[in-house]
Amino acid sequence: MSNIIAKITDKDFGLKEKKIDNPIIRYGARGIVVNDNGEIAIFHKRLKNEYKLPGGGIEKDENIIDAFCREIMEETGCEISNIEELGITIEEKGQTNFCQISYIFIANVIKNTHKLHMTKKEQDEGGEILWLLPDEAYANVSNSINNVIGSIYDDRYKSMFMVKRDAMILSYYLKLIKKKEIIKIGRA
Repeated sequence: MSNIIAKITDKDFGLKEKKIDNPIIRYGARGIVVNDNGEIAIFHKRLKNEYKLPGGGIEKDENIIDAFCREIMEETGCEISNIEELGITIEEKGQTNFCQISYIFIANVIKNTHKLHMTKKEQDEGGEILWLLPDEAYANVSNSINNVIGSIYDDRYKSMFMVKRDAMILSYYLKLIKKKEIIKIGRA
């Protein structure tokens, strides 16, 4: 069983928990992508004030690593190597009877094409890639938890979960760096 980095529920936002009963389950692959300068890729949606790690859903018949590589190419324009699994996150959204299980990875950039392949939704929400040092990435993601707004595609409820999840992943990553349990600071 994978290491559980975070489990997020309605309770984390001061909401009354609703029992999850036979939920819709979605699997995702996402994580920390580090460039040669030790900076982390952050996907920023300007119109939502949303800062998050790159990643997304695993498509039918797609393996987890392939999904992670595809999502990273789409959202950052980067080819990656040295992929290591850090664990999983679980989001239990009782208000919508939905459960998201994400496989979390860390990887190094081997080539940046500078060509993002964003969906119309990501473009409409002002999507852009930022490269930030780990502490700065954590600060931006954490600060957007309470300031994120909804869009025509996603309500604030869904976005708060994503941002909280990614803040917890970055916090976990920073602890690993401080303990020197992980040396992935940008050199492939």
